[in-house]
Amino acid sequence: MTHHFTRDELVARLVRAGELEVAGASQEEIDSYFDTENFAFHGPDGFDTDYAGLTDFFRSLRSAFDDRSIRRGIVIAEGDQIACQTWIEGTFVRPFTHSPAGRLEPTGARVVMDLINIFRFDDRGRLVEEFVRTDNRNFLRQLGVAAA
Repeated sequence: MTHHFTRDELVARLVRAGELEVAGASQEEIDSYFDTENFAFHGPDGFDTDYAGLTDFFRSLRSAFDDRSIRRGIVIAEGDQIACQTWIEGTFVRPFTHSPAGRLEPTGARVVMDLINIFRFDDRGRLVEEFVRTDNRNFLRQLGVAAA
């Protein structure tokens, strides 16, 4: 029998998955929130990847930034989809290998990624797809990359 997840349950799962990814909890626990075989990520500038690629991105983020945090803003849910504002913050203290511009050296600056996300869940409450929009130019400026 398939469990029907309420809006609040899906939102709670989404919030928890983000907290685990940013904090760097056990990979097994993080994996439990995703359909690791079928997950699809669609990011800015045509950056599409699978679950392994998303995991690599967060590993790079955790390595490069100290004092990391994640916050969610407005959340809109309909059926198996949730759209929300997300802010991921951290202090840039080690090389960031997965930036939109490739490897970047640390600046010591406090950086805020300001995202709009749309997530889709399966009938088991696992994340199966994510669409992200962000202002990469602003993000790169915060990372110390000169404007193009």
